[in-house]
Amino acid sequence: MPQATVITRTAAEVARAKVNLCLHVTGLRHDGYHMLDSLVVFPDAGDRVEIEPSPHLSLTLCGPFGLSLSAGDDNLVTLAARLMTTNGGAILLEKNLPVAAGLGGGSADAAAVLRLYRDQGGILPDAEVLARIGADVPVCIDSRPRRMQGIGEILSDIPELPPFWMVLANAGPSVDTGVVFQALEHKNNRPLPPLPPYFATAADMFEWLAQTRNDLAEPAMALQPQIVEVVSALSELPGCALARMSGSGGTCFGLFADQAPALRAAESLRDAHPAWWVVATPATHSNGA
Repeated sequence: MPQATVITRTAAEVARAKVNLCLHVTGLRHDGYHMLDSLVVFPDAGDRVEIEPSPHLSLTLCGPFGLSLSAGDDNLVTLAARLMTTNGGAILLEKNLPVAAGLGGGSADAAAVLRLYRDQGGILPDAEVLARIGADVPVCIDSRPRRMQGIGEILSDIPELPPFWMVLANAGPSVDTGVVFQALEHKNNRPLPPLPPYFATAADMFEWLAQTRNDLAEPAMALQPQIVEVVSALSELPGCALARMSGSGGTCFGLFADQAPALRAAESLRDAHPAWWVVATPATHSNGA
């Protein structure tokens, strides 16, 4: 049942992008939900969600990708808000991340709304309920590096990650997550290899990641061949240790040990592909969600 949380003051939250450094699909449940094993990070790139007191629940969209979304009842932000209140709230979503892009943007936005209601007296539903809004919603609540399993509701801490940078790139086409999962031929794959107790350097982490994979990359690339071009372009950038697709696509990332080569790489990629969305960012952030 929805709660009766009342928004009494204007507040805002950053909805950081979720990047799957690796994503193994390990099974299919009887209810149709896929089982995952994934390591995720939350770089300093994201949307912004603001809420104001209002007797009616409403959602207004703005930002560079605002026109790509519907503000209707099927928006994950609205679904999340309806779990928390029967008393309204005027929500403004500044959409800075590409839509249907493998960055968990909708889930991050929903999680930001859930935090806003929680901070004004609401109680979060359990993780299983949150995962049914979107598989990434539970991990997006805290927006910190985690291992996520099950359908996204089983979260565990991971060794502290060394500092590193990433270049995010998206060539434009959206990717339907459901279609990608349906196209996945093998749904019972090996889980992640054992995590070490710590990563001494970024190079150590990159070496471990090289043993992992994104099981959704092959079907996503078959549906959107431009993803292949993005991964290839990232992998050829000087200093890029690993290039891979995030989530179900089509955003891809290149990993860098240091800031300077990441910034140079992003500038080079923008010059070569001016129509692409390209961001260089620290891979993790130090402040809370």
